[in-house]
Amino acid sequence: MISAVTHADIGSDHGGLLRLLLTSGSIRHGIAIENKLQPYHNSCRALAGLDADVRFGNGLAVLMPGEAQSLSVCGMGAESIVKILRAFPDRLPDQLVLQPNRQPELIRRWALRQRYHLADEQIVKGHWPYTILSLRSSKESDDPAYRGVERDAGLLLGPLLVKRADPQWLDQLREEEQYLSQFARLGQPSAKRLTVIRSVLAVPPCG
Repeated sequence: MISAVTHADIGSDHGGLLRLLLTSGSIRHGIAIENKLQPYHNSCRALAGLDADVRFGNGLAVLMPGEAQSLSVCGMGAESIVKILRAFPDRLPDQLVLQPNRQPELIRRWALRQRYHLADEQIVKGHWPYTILSLRSSKESDDPAYRGVERDAGLLLGPLLVKRADPQWLDQLREEEQYLSQFARLGQPSAKRLTVIRSVLAVPPCG
């Protein structure tokens, strides 16, 4: 998913992602960015001896325009990720890999406004299922990932995930549908999500 000469990782924590990318040859140079002292020192230790810089600062403030060809921000709420991306739009590289802990739809909406198209979406298991979004900048306003997918379903659930309709992903939707259905009253966002999930589950699988 990540392949670049220089990759920057904001919120590097223990430096594990950059270490993996460097030792696997996916990137030549890494830039770890942390704004907390303990994770900063963790990354310094993890990346010692590798072709990497570890910088102390807030997000893109310590990254120069054009310095990295790809960027990752993982393990935060979507609100925090979008705030980081908005702060210095001129410093964003063409390739972004973003893993919000919740509300990936906020990132999808930001990406549509900023003409970053979805190249891939994956669900990984952790404390709960996490969405990893791979985005690439485009001059076109229309993201082809959303073609043939109802817009609300695409934003809330992920257009590429809806198109793939992986059986395990569908099982997760069924579990969420059962959970939300047990409540007599739901707030507007949850009620909308339940409606969208039911519309996706109602589509028969191909084959």
